Amino acid sequence: MARIALVTGGSRGIGAAISKALQEQGCQVAATYAGNDERAKQFTDETGIKTYKWDVADYEACKSGIAQIESDLGPVDILVNNAGITRDAPFHKMTPEQWHQVIDTNLTGVFNMTHNVWGGMRERKFGRIVTISSINGQKGQFAQANYAATKAGDIGFSKALAQEGARAGITVNVVAPGYINTDMMSTIPEKIMENIVGAIPVGRLGEAEEIARCVAFLTSDDAGFITGSTISANGGQYLA
Repeated sequence: MARIALVTGGSRGIGAAISKALQEQGCQVAATYAGNDERAKQFTDETGIKTYKWDVADYEACKSGIAQIESDLGPVDILVNNAGITRDAPFHKMTPEQWHQVIDTNLTGVFNMTHNVWGGMRERKFGRIVTISSINGQKGQFAQANYAATKAGDIGFSKALAQEGARAGITVNVVAPGYINTDMMSTIPEKIMENIVGAIPVGRLGEAEEIARCVAFLTSDDAGFITGSTISANGGQYLA
C-alpha cells in the first residue's frame, strides 16, 4: 500500500522536486503552499499531486490541514518540513517583525507540523520525518541571524526528536542544502553569482533534484537505521 507523504512548501523549487521524487518512489503525496494559487494549480495539473493551502506558522491551521489530508488520502507516514522564508538584514537593522516572521515559519512551523503527525506515527509504530535546514544554519551567514538561528534550531530539534522516536519506529533526519539552482538564485547579480560559485569546490550550484534524492533515501525503508543525522549537500562548501 502506498505511503502517504506530506511536503510543506511542496509546489515550488526544492519542495516541488521533493514532492515529485516521493511520487516516483511510489508515495501518495500531498503538498502544502502558503500563497501562490496559480503556481500551486499549475503544479497539480502537471503532476497530479494535490495541494493544500495554509500557513505553517499557524498551529491550528496545521492541525486542520493535516486532518483534511488524512481524510482525503490516509494517515501521514512521511513528513518533509521544507517550507521556509527569509527576511534578511544586518542585525543592527533587523526588526523584531523580521525576526519573528522567520522564527515563526522556519522553526515554530516545524514544531507545528511535526507535533500534529507525531501521535499518529507513534501509534502506528512508523514514521519518517525530514527537515530541510541549510548550510547557513551550520556555518552562519551575514545578515541572516534570524534565518541561521532557525536552521540551526531545526538541526537541534531533529536530534532531540530522533531520540524520542527511535523506539516507536520513527526516524528524524535533516538535509542541509548549500546553494541550489532555484528561481530565487536567478535573481542574484552575475558578479555575486560568480563569487558564490567560486566558493563551491565542485564548481557549480546544486540542483533541486539532488536534494530531493537525499530526502527520498531518508524516507525509504532502506534508511531505517539512520536517525538524528544531517546530510550536508553543499558541493563541499562547508564540511560540518
